[in-house]
Amino acid sequence: MEAGLHAERLTAAITNRPGVGIVHLGLGAFFRAFGVPWIAEAMRASGGDWGVLGVSLRSPTVRNALQPQGFAYTAVELGPDGETPVVVDTIETMLVATEDPDALVAAMADPAVKIVSLTVTEKGYCHNPATGRLDLDHADIRIDLSGEVPKSAPGFIVRALQARKAAGRAPFTVLSCDNLPNNGRLTRGVILDLAREVDPGLADWIEAEGRFPSTMVDRIVPATKPEDIARVEELTGYHDAAPVMHEPFRQWVIEDDFVGGERPDLGAVGVQMVADVTPFEHMKLRMLNGTHSSLAYLGYLAGYETISQVAADPVFEGFVKRLWQDEIIPAVAAPPGVSLSTYAGELFTRYCNPAIRHRTWQIAMDGSQKLPQRILSTLEDNLAAGRQCPGLMLAVAAWMRYVGGIDEKGAPIDVQDPLAETLREASDSARGADKARAILMVREVFRPELAEALMPGVTAAYERLLAVGARKAVEELQ
Repeated sequence: MEAGLHAERLTAAITNRPGVGIVHLGLGAFFRAFGVPWIAEAMRASGGDWGVLGVSLRSPTVRNALQPQGFAYTAVELGPDGETPVVVDTIETMLVATEDPDALVAAMADPAVKIVSLTVTEKGYCHNPATGRLDLDHADIRIDLSGEVPKSAPGFIVRALQARKAAGRAPFTVLSCDNLPNNGRLTRGVILDLAREVDPGLADWIEAEGRFPSTMVDRIVPATKPEDIARVEELTGYHDAAPVMHEPFRQWVIEDDFVGGERPDLGAVGVQMVADVTPFEHMKLRMLNGTHSSLAYLGYLAGYETISQVAADPVFEGFVKRLWQDEIIPAVAAPPGVSLSTYAGELFTRYCNPAIRHRTWQIAMDGSQKLPQRILSTLEDNLAAGRQCPGLMLAVAAWMRYVGGIDEKGAPIDVQDPLAETLREASDSARGADKARAILMVREVFRPELAEALMPGVTAAYERLLAVGARKAVEELQ
């Protein structure tokens, strides 16, 4: 039977609905599998009007799938021993920014809204990854500054804060949930940069009254595939056009710094509310995201489709465990009460979960935006301390070969990256290991001093990838 042909459509339960207290920009699979369920649990535990208004900044796809279901959907936990579906119905409604930008600004300016959260990926902040500052030449930022309707996430936030200031209302808290180092401080800097271009007085008000707590988020959420939709129908007996799949593990660490102290009671349901998220964030970005990206690029080149397949290969198992022990843990300060070796063991167990089909190609997306915080920062610390790091050098070289657009068998790679054209041109401008040297000159990714320090190790690693392939190059490090 074709999925959805005869089964009834999932619909939201008719209950007393909470009011909207949170607007979330970039309502994709991750936040629906992570943040929204946690907010629902907090309301069940302690009450409050913390319903979510979801926003798509570009495409109506998610809105169109969820609207006939009353914005309810199924979150399916994929454990090693089976699947557990749960219906989540905390999203009150959705807006598509491109359809009615004024309606979105008005919704964010509503005084009932206390938090604007966002998962727009690294590229959605329209910043220069090498400096962390707003890219004033970014096409979307130029539109934001043109006096027309906003287009970027920072543009909508600044316009909405401007409306709240004009109405004499307090600002909302801006809560970044993207995998960026110091994501709250980075978001604050980008918003202030843009606001200062619009109105210096507005920037001063945001600087004084606004709050931008940093966060650390952790849950593996693979992209939903058509066969997942069919499987959910088989499990539940109803058709859900937009389920999300996720691993059992989850961790959310948030700096407890909100405008007026107004937020859901997330601490009551397991979210870690802390004064400083930095040690948790560095641990996760370097130990999880750094190895995830390393395995993604090397694993993709070696012909593996998913992270669990890569982790099941003894060569890559040895590689990632040595990467943690010898190259990453020495560059990480453990959060209070945390054993980094225990954390590494937990990460590897998660990587091995065969129920999570997290594609290497999906993790490989937007590498130019991810590399600085996931891998390059660790490399920089190691180089400064005189520590050797051949594994991370090989991971950077694998990324370079990946963005060159041709795999080890000569087949094209569908490179999804905001700098894809620039990186491909750099790669195509040279031959052999000189391709690595050319990509190291891309200043949006590599600062000159770091590029010079990386040159010998990365070009040597690139040469090995060309000579023997990814899996053999990994094996040679052991």
